[in-house]
Amino acid sequence: MLAGEGLALALAEPLTSGEDVIELQLPAGDPARVRAILDACFAPADLLLSDAPIALPGLFVSDMDSTMIAAECIDELADFAGLKPQIAAITERAMQGELDFAQALTERVALLGGLGQDAIAQCLAERIEMMPGARVLVATLKAHGCFTVLVTGGFHQFADPVAEHLGFERVVANRLGMHEGRLTGGLVGGITDSGVKRQVLLEEGARLGADTVSLATGDGANDIPMLEAATYGLAYYAKPKARAAANGAIDRGDLTSVLALLGIPRRDWVLG
Repeated sequence: MLAGEGLALALAEPLTSGEDVIELQLPAGDPARVRAILDACFAPADLLLSDAPIALPGLFVSDMDSTMIAAECIDELADFAGLKPQIAAITERAMQGELDFAQALTERVALLGGLGQDAIAQCLAERIEMMPGARVLVATLKAHGCFTVLVTGGFHQFADPVAEHLGFERVVANRLGMHEGRLTGGLVGGITDSGVKRQVLLEEGARLGADTVSLATGDGANDIPMLEAATYGLAYYAKPKARAAANGAIDRGDLTSVLALLGIPRRDWVLG
């Protein structure tokens, strides 16, 4: 089908990862057009498009909610306040890019005012599950010399324990205001939004060196600037706008599919 669209194919062979991954090399072609053809033929599939040979990243920056964990923390926390339908509707619109993130976040947090601190601990214990392959992905990238950052529009109260469990080395997140064991309905400090996510990726990349290959994963509109700024931006079961902005997508496998796309053999994955 590529040839039929005038796109010459120079190479088609299994990737060195040993997984079910095919590497296609085209000497020329518009990436958006190539991707549209691949989607038409193979979707749902996991793919990564690059204008240079795939290299191992020295920096990995990831979103948390619905990317590293199988939940939206604020929605689950709202359930303890009996407000999940109202807050989840706002969350969905913000992730689709229909609402300003900062405004949507402020409105949702305000609705949680008065909720007891024990609800956070209960929510963590009962509702927050790691995405399949998350721990293997982080551990394997670190074993290959990659610096890892969890950056989220969610909250430190959730992100810090998640990062510790998965092995992330830095956490950037919002912080829920607390007073006498209850949520104040406000935030402490500045808001971690899409601009902050992008800036964290750029700053860490500069710190590690100008030639550092960066990898980012995310699923919502708030992740778009970060996905666009990364060498490899992978949209994980993402909203349409985020998927369109990324140069790769995971639509079929779990997070270990990232390792397969990078060409890391399964024998080199850190499974412990």
